[in-house]
Amino acid sequence: MHKSNPLRVLQVLPELNSGGVERGTLEVGKFLIEQGHESMVISNGGRLVQKLEQEGSRHITLPVHKKSLTSLRLVQLLREIIEKESPDIVHFRSRLPAWIGWLAWRKMNPQTRPRLVTTFHGFYSINHYSKIMTTGEVIICVSESIKQYILNHFPKVSKEKLNVIHRGVDTSDYYPGYQPSADWRTKWKGEFPQTENKYLVTLPGRITRWKGQLDLLKIITELKQRNVPAHGLIGGEPHPRKFEYFNELKAAILQTGLKQDITLVGHRSDIREVLAISDVVLSLSTDPEAFGRASLEALSLGKPVAGYDHGGVKEQLDAMLPCGKVPVGNTNQMCKLLDSWYKNPVLPTRNNPFTLAAMVESTLAVYQELTHS
Repeated sequence: MHKSNPLRVLQVLPELNSGGVERGTLEVGKFLIEQGHESMVISNGGRLVQKLEQEGSRHITLPVHKKSLTSLRLVQLLREIIEKESPDIVHFRSRLPAWIGWLAWRKMNPQTRPRLVTTFHGFYSINHYSKIMTTGEVIICVSESIKQYILNHFPKVSKEKLNVIHRGVDTSDYYPGYQPSADWRTKWKGEFPQTENKYLVTLPGRITRWKGQLDLLKIITELKQRNVPAHGLIGGEPHPRKFEYFNELKAAILQTGLKQDITLVGHRSDIREVLAISDVVLSLSTDPEAFGRASLEALSLGKPVAGYDHGGVKEQLDAMLPCGKVPVGNTNQMCKLLDSWYKNPVLPTRNNPFTLAAMVESTLAVYQELTHS
């Protein structure tokens, strides 16, 4: 580590409420501070600001989240902040802040301005608006699938700029054999007695059509026909604008006669505990996940994961439980697999390459390499 030359790093994202982008920002900030570097973050604020600051980063509040032309007024202001703070690295993690930031950065003196990093966090729509994420001098891709997506859809991007750094989990929190406390179990049992002595099949993730909750209903129905005492747990909450689908899902549970066999647990802050008591965790996303954090958390806890064979989840299963891959949308094959796992349980490999330590160290290495080039 180049401790003799502390780096000043500025990360920019829309808000600091919840989500993978936000979590990654905090994790990188914390690691920078631990390694003796300086960490600054610009966002519109949110509930994670307090944690960010407690961990040693500085936060500057700026409304870089608003999709409106008025946001262009922030370009000059952001340029002044960058000039005043003189970071070595500016790291854009979202499209709108990247536009504001890039317009500010490109007018600065190329000899003295900070080096530019962007992270491609998702399968962004293929248009001029998304192209901004390819302007980084280094582009971090959160999975091999994302790298391939960029090469396919943004062909002008130089392959040399693309750097795959998988998201990672904290293995001190997520490790094989982790068990929730007795108190937690008692509370869970009181709240959800219907899950006792069942083969718990958990589908975490936001309640939205592409996450595949309706496929779970087919799977639980067929498992019951195969005499597997399966109970489906659906974790997550609907987006405020997606209640129509949520109501459709609840109606489908009643129509298929699964009222006793499916539990909607809503948004949980104890997702680790829920995954730990599950017998199997599913990823049924009909569109590929850019990475898929919940599936990795489950694998890291030593839980078998079965998932549709695409995106970041495919990469996790390739590395840790290849027999868990099922063709996209094939609920029948998924049932056969879960039936066989019920009779003969399987375990993922303990050799987890997707760790938080690897992620933050690789990110710092990108920063250091850029500042030394």
